[in-house]
Amino acid sequence: MTVRRDAGIYGYERALRRAGLDPIAGVDEAGRGACAGPLVAGAVVLPSGKAGIVPGLADSKLLTEAARERVYAQVVRRALAWSVVVVDNEECDRLGMHVANVEALRRAVARLGTRPSYVLTDGFPVDGLGVPGLAVWKGDRVAACIAAASVIAKVTRDRLMVGLHEEWPAYDFRTHKGYITDVHEAALAEHGPSPVHRMRFVNVRRAAGLEPVEDRATSVGTEQTGTGLDSMEEDA
Repeated sequence: MTVRRDAGIYGYERALRRAGLDPIAGVDEAGRGACAGPLVAGAVVLPSGKAGIVPGLADSKLLTEAARERVYAQVVRRALAWSVVVVDNEECDRLGMHVANVEALRRAVARLGTRPSYVLTDGFPVDGLGVPGLAVWKGDRVAACIAAASVIAKVTRDRLMVGLHEEWPAYDFRTHKGYITDVHEAALAEHGPSPVHRMRFVNVRRAAGLEPVEDRATSVGTEQTGTGLDSMEEDA
């Protein structure tokens, strides 16, 4: 199977269908790099042909909030199947972010009402899906079904974070959605962690008095594991 560089965002799906692989699911997550709130994974199966062409579809990170909402509505209306999985902050702490991430992606695929013949994942392979798959570098920018899944995950998580803002307004979750910003760091320093913060992140542990203050320059945005500090990639 060969996908031309200029094939566009629907090129992977067209190539897979030519190879006899259909339906095709894309899966992606939102919130991996946040230090508060849930991790959310989405999975989407788009139909072939014009019905599967989603107006304005792109990587959720490249869309404005209003554009994401419009694309979300189109994906939900057009998809053969879609699912969303929410992993709360306590489970993220219990499993660790990478394990929680992989598990959320597996669950999202398993919950699809249409069983895919092939799965495209963003960036890294995910085993245990029960069907063949391909990890696509920057998949949310080059594969339509992954981009659609990224929009489903991002919009769902943003809505949840707005809800958490109503419960915990001192942290301004509505604005930064739980990612690490100067405003968020200042709120953590003033109020300490809320019940929805992820205690594996060193900046959260520091705000709780569990890490020395001198670690600030090197520890913001990292997760503490049994083997040291692992940098976490933001996906806001």
